[in-house]
Amino acid sequence: MATMDQLASIITRHADGPGMYSTALPCLSLFRVERPTMPIPSVYEASLCLIAQGAKRVTLGEQRFVYDASSYLIVSVDLPLTGHIIEAAPEAPYLCCKIDLDLSALADLIVAEGKAHRAGDHPALAVYPSDPDLIDAAFRLVKLLDQPQAIPALAPLIEREIVYRLLTGPHGPTLRSLAAADSHLNQVSRAIAMIRSRFRQQLRIRDVAAAAGMSESSLYEHFKAVTRMTPLEYQKQLRLQEARRLMLLEGASAGAAAFAVGYESPSQFSREYRRMFGAPPRQDVERLQVGQDYLSAA
Repeated sequence: MATMDQLASIITRHADGPGMYSTALPCLSLFRVERPTMPIPSVYEASLCLIAQGAKRVTLGEQRFVYDASSYLIVSVDLPLTGHIIEAAPEAPYLCCKIDLDLSALADLIVAEGKAHRAGDHPALAVYPSDPDLIDAAFRLVKLLDQPQAIPALAPLIEREIVYRLLTGPHGPTLRSLAAADSHLNQVSRAIAMIRSRFRQQLRIRDVAAAAGMSESSLYEHFKAVTRMTPLEYQKQLRLQEARRLMLLEGASAGAAAFAVGYESPSQFSREYRRMFGAPPRQDVERLQVGQDYLSAA
């Protein structure tokens, strides 16, 4: 049975300097950060995050979650979160692996299991104590980076095992709800997909509700229960995060970035940007460029 020390060792070997690393496994990303960061907003997709070393705080609305090597984070639907690495040092860097969830494998396992989901609003984001079987499966997945020829044959099996471990663990009811077409979580997930695909456009709640298969009042109630924000607040976070990315990584001016993400009023953009990130656009981007913290997102 693999341990967190072993997982940390193999992440260190494949992430030999600070940054985010894509890998030969499309579902797997590795992260290494050598000092604490400022809070960084970003959109987390449905995934499992395992910290092998260090610690991080994640915020959703008014909720805060702290996780480290003794726990794991699971995200069931796409959520705009704020992440803050709170424990990292050059001699003991923050080391994390992010595994995107295979929802088709989830559906297959649920059908094979034959258990119905329980009605209600289930948490889309949660932190749970570490599971040795889950750590072992994650270690074996990352270890496939040492055997690229084995990835096509073994990776799908290990990914399926990871989903199985999550399905039979404390987050199982949420995952079953996500896979059920008539569940509130599934409907909210469809609403999220629509908002993400059209976040630059003017949002009409009746269109989002129709895409989700809900009434407008039901959409508002269950969307907020899952994401801790309204559909309009969700869209605003997506717009502001994309504007920040355009300014920081593509050199766009504040006005150009505001226009690109759908704002018609530069002053409204500046007010909402400052409210979310704690500084006006230019000052915030300069701060990030000095700190180089923007990519520390997992």
